[in-house]
Amino acid sequence: MSTVSRRGALSPRELTRVGDRVSFVYLERCTVHREDNAITATDADGVRHIPSATIGTLLLGPGTRVTHQAMLVLGECGAAVVWVGEHGVRFYAGGRALNRSSGLAEAQAMAWANRRSRLNVARAMYSLRFPDEDPAGKTRQELLGMEGSRLKDCYRRESARTGVPWKRREYNRDDFSAGDAPNQGITAAGQCMYGIAHAVISALGCSPALGFVHSGNERSFVMDVADLYKTDVAIPAAFDAAAEGEEDIASRTRRALRDRINETGLLDRCVRDIKHLLSYDGTRETAEGQDRMTLQSDSDTHVPSGRNYGDESIW
Repeated sequence: MSTVSRRGALSPRELTRVGDRVSFVYLERCTVHREDNAITATDADGVRHIPSATIGTLLLGPGTRVTHQAMLVLGECGAAVVWVGEHGVRFYAGGRALNRSSGLAEAQAMAWANRRSRLNVARAMYSLRFPDEDPAGKTRQELLGMEGSRLKDCYRRESARTGVPWKRREYNRDDFSAGDAPNQGITAAGQCMYGIAHAVISALGCSPALGFVHSGNERSFVMDVADLYKTDVAIPAAFDAAAEGEEDIASRTRRALRDRINETGLLDRCVRDIKHLLSYDGTRETAEGQDRMTLQSDSDTHVPSGRNYGDESIW
């Protein structure tokens, strides 16, 4: 029997706010299924119940199988689903989250389409990352040079803080274990941050592809946003994990990153930063948080959709 259109989609008001969700849940070598309005993860150790409405991003690692019903409830709850590689290192694919309002997507497109405003957003991103330096008037080459020197300073600072030896950043995309402990931790933390940024961007209705620093990739904006928190969230978590030993570095990095995300309220911060960068105040959103659809005219007049306006003079 067909079940198409039997249930209506949840309204934005009924969904859990992005900032109130668990940042990410990583699963591997299990079967993900649905039980009522939660998902379950079944492996050799038994069944674990996970409230789907509280997940920001579900990271599916090697050996996972997911049912259609599990994906259905995750989609209804607006949770992002990301398929990743061994140790959560590589991003393979991402499931679509609920995108209801076009407000932020339109603000992003307008800022991106103009070369001058695109550079201004890039400068604002560097200002968020390095608040003690003024990026006004900086060229893109100067911004990249500033980032490079600051990252080197961050690596040296975290090495001194944790006592973990540091040589240089090395990443072999074909062999995660080829790097030393801090390099493995930084790689694992970076991949988790990409998943988190992707979840927030999708939940807000922005385009992952329209980046202001990165360009040419379907996740350019994801990399932009994730990099905002590299020096104060991701890298410190990686060095904390490396300080505990070289075994199981990826899992310990994810746990350290989870703790830092909760302590710093990163999801709320991420939402605020994206809105700030795109100069978006939400004035076009409805107070009730319901779905909104309008028709627009050449003069940028917006009127409710769902009716025939004929020859009315509103245009």
